[in-house]
Amino acid sequence: MTRDGGARIVRAPRPSRIETLVVGAGQAGLALSHHLSAAGHEHVLLERGRVGQRWHERWDSLTLLSPNWMNRLPGDPAPAHRDGFLPLAAFVAHLESYARSLAAPVVEGVEVERIERCGPGFRVDTTSGTWLARSVVLATGDAAEPHLPLAPPPGPLSLHSSEYRRPQLMPDGPVLVVGSGTSGQQLALELQQAGRDVVLAAGRHSRAPRRYRGRDIFEWAEILGDFDRTIDEMPDVEAAKRVPLFPLSGANGGEDLGLDRLAAAGVTVTGRLMGFDGMRAVFADDLAANLAGADVRLRKLLQRIDAHPLAEGWEPEPLPDVILPAAPRTLDLRRVRAIIWATGFRRTYPWLRVPGVLDPHGEIVQRRGATRERGLYVLGLAYQYRRNSHFIGGVGRDAETVARSIIERRGGRARARTPAVAA
Repeated sequence: MTRDGGARIVRAPRPSRIETLVVGAGQAGLALSHHLSAAGHEHVLLERGRVGQRWHERWDSLTLLSPNWMNRLPGDPAPAHRDGFLPLAAFVAHLESYARSLAAPVVEGVEVERIERCGPGFRVDTTSGTWLARSVVLATGDAAEPHLPLAPPPGPLSLHSSEYRRPQLMPDGPVLVVGSGTSGQQLALELQQAGRDVVLAAGRHSRAPRRYRGRDIFEWAEILGDFDRTIDEMPDVEAAKRVPLFPLSGANGGEDLGLDRLAAAGVTVTGRLMGFDGMRAVFADDLAANLAGADVRLRKLLQRIDAHPLAEGWEPEPLPDVILPAAPRTLDLRRVRAIIWATGFRRTYPWLRVPGVLDPHGEIVQRRGATRERGLYVLGLAYQYRRNSHFIGGVGRDAETVARSIIERRGGRARARTPAVAA
């Protein structure tokens, strides 16, 4: 069954058997569907909302910070504007079009309630029925649940960045933005430009120019092989995960961000938010140290670029120091109308009842997508195998690896049978 503007929808009002069940129909699940469909392997994708639901939960003005050439999914043609940047609505439309092109068997609006071992496969209980699957792939991605590191104080409106949409929906008055990654910096700048007084609590962060020596900084990272580095090549994967991605913007054809630009626009930049003392926010005295750390990491990257043959012929580009006003150590929350937590996400699997696959921190233990439990896979995690494993255009290679493992486990027999569709 099809519907205008959507992927093929499979209904499951009663227990249904399927070869492979995929939880999630974002870029990871759809990339896997491409490879499984090419092999004629029976599968279905369950999505709690719409195709690409996580992207529907971002703010209105968001433009992808990665250029179009970085965002190709398996089978996608080369983008018409290689170095352009897609607005959020255009990218969501592209995901939906991609799903239609695959005739992806997506079940939309279905919540997974429980996954457990059942004989040689798995039983998956959902809000629309039960599936029995030989293999299950968790393609819920690296940004599953909003993370708030502290309990919000009483008084100001408190919301995670995933709940923010646009300045007009925020209460009038000053705003505290917690977190200086890409989202935090973009939202702080947008609110300041909308006429709000904004305080940005900045912890460990990165720094990078949008363009350097004639190329986008992401293109240089690609040329240097940084995105292709595997976990086997990294001395400390966990430390690498803690380094924030470049804080950049795809708006207006690609723009620089950075704490210096925000300060110049009027944003008050402080150190990391340590906690709340009554109606005061208390900030760490670590801004200078975090600025220095970001500067050191950037200078090392630029030195590698400067030494590359493709940088020859370009004049050296000096890197200015970041000089900010003295950072306040406290903030009177009686003056603040809203707090936005741009503090990232965590992976949670409350419905996963398969023993032995999670570590003590609740993270899935995996190797190239395969977990400790035979037939259970994961896809779309940061550093799943390469630096770009959770990038839009990086998930395809991991999806191909997982698809190959699923098919080989089935004995290499590709089955083209389509799951039954019930009205």
